[in-house]
Amino acid sequence: MNVGGLTFPKAVDVPAAAAELVTDLMVRPWGTVSPSVYETGRLVSLAPWLVGHPERVRFLLNGQQPDGRWGGPEGYALVPTLSATEALLCAMSREEPGGESLSRAAGRGLDWLLGWPPQGGAPLFPDMPAIELIVPALVGLVNAHLDTLGGEGVPHLGGRPRLRLPAGMNDRMLAAVRSRAGSGAELPQKLMHALEVIGPVAHRIPGVQPTSIGTVGASPAATAAWLNGRALPDSGTAARRHLEAVARRYGGPVPVGLPITIFERGWVLSWLARAGILFEVPPEMLADLRAAIQPVGTPAGAGLPPDADTTSVALYALALLGMPYEPDSLCAFRTDTHFCTWQGEEGASVSVNAHVLDAFGQYAAVRPEAAERYRPDMDAIGVWLCERQRPEGWWDDRWHASPYYATVSCALALDSFGGAGCASSVRRAVHWVLRTQRPDGSWGRWCGTREETAYAMQLLLLSRDNHREDGLVAEVAARGYDYLLRSGEADDPPLWHDKDLYLPVAVVEAAILAALHLAQSSRLVVEAHRQL
Repeated sequence: MNVGGLTFPKAVDVPAAAAELVTDLMVRPWGTVSPSVYETGRLVSLAPWLVGHPERVRFLLNGQQPDGRWGGPEGYALVPTLSATEALLCAMSREEPGGESLSRAAGRGLDWLLGWPPQGGAPLFPDMPAIELIVPALVGLVNAHLDTLGGEGVPHLGGRPRLRLPAGMNDRMLAAVRSRAGSGAELPQKLMHALEVIGPVAHRIPGVQPTSIGTVGASPAATAAWLNGRALPDSGTAARRHLEAVARRYGGPVPVGLPITIFERGWVLSWLARAGILFEVPPEMLADLRAAIQPVGTPAGAGLPPDADTTSVALYALALLGMPYEPDSLCAFRTDTHFCTWQGEEGASVSVNAHVLDAFGQYAAVRPEAAERYRPDMDAIGVWLCERQRPEGWWDDRWHASPYYATVSCALALDSFGGAGCASSVRRAVHWVLRTQRPDGSWGRWCGTREETAYAMQLLLLSRDNHREDGLVAEVAARGYDYLLRSGEADDPPLWHDKDLYLPVAVVEAAILAALHLAQSSRLVVEAHRQL
């Protein structure tokens, strides 16, 4: 709006936007996820027969960055650059149209891979699912292409050495997985999401069947690997129909995971409700969320194994929305020291344990008679989380690239349900957020983003121990609020961990709406914003 010749950002009608967002969850029940370079590259290689193939190739060519890589900063570029480079080499080997463009882009991708990490730098591998399998699998495929295409007569490719595995990585685990698959032994369910790594043996492998909607492992790449054969799959095949539906929805490129139904609904509903936004939830959505909770836990979507993260957030959302359900299914994920994301997990996640604490704590809050039963687990999680906080006040996590996601997850769970002994950890997290705001009012790991700004603002405005710093918190939150208003509907970069970075669009939008509502609901923040 314009006042006295000055332009001010428009306020957002948060309840209306939240209602529209929730309605859209019903319209798109598989979820809304950004397209993936890694996954799209795998379909270029594995399923050239699939509708949208030229568009997938064009997506890869258009997505290459000036330095030759694909994907995010630092080590986040390794997997997508390997996938895109291999896909373009594969298209060249099939003598597809656009050979000059393909070879030039593949050559630039190879140059980046051969130069990574930079001279004198150590390779930093982000904690991404199956990276220890994906990287050696793709390096082997790229080198096989170079053996046939890398002669001096091929433009942009001749004379390059073969790729080597980065220091600290080997192919022993991949060899073991492929040997197990080849022997006919049952594969772990969590491997279904990355079935493509086992190579040609994935084709109609015994013991692996698509779900009722046709997906294998909630992954287009895994589904294509299961389908892959010399002949075009029959049009009646559920897996082919599923891939066609996903490809048509995205105009060719595909996301790294779909469907994400329960994951998306759990996060959206819980974040909107926690912020106090008034909105109506379709009764069938709540019923579906409740029905998804099984004794062994809840998967993020069809084709994935149950996990403690999705189970926790679904339980937390139900309790916030007045439909509490006993969280006993989380006991399946308890270990001697913490709660695992799924059985057999290597490593541990602070955000998963924070969400388990939320689920137990919110259930006990609305069912006080259950508080004593869950208090030992809640106390143990609180101690475990506090021990993992960085000295500066933040946490990092294996499911998100940004420390702001991990920090808001841990600090708010500790603030609400961690007990008096956790108060100092929450204060340190608040102080870290106050110190790390950027000059434009945003927050972010690499640059300011709407998503990370929303997390920082939620921590400032939802944590209870801010009364000593109300003026400073309000001023800082007001600058964040102003940044969100000025950013409008700017594109958000993918920051969530899967086989490469992805953006769960509705989940991030819910986080932003929550931050906007909290700012608009605070008299101090509104007043501070007027003074900007």
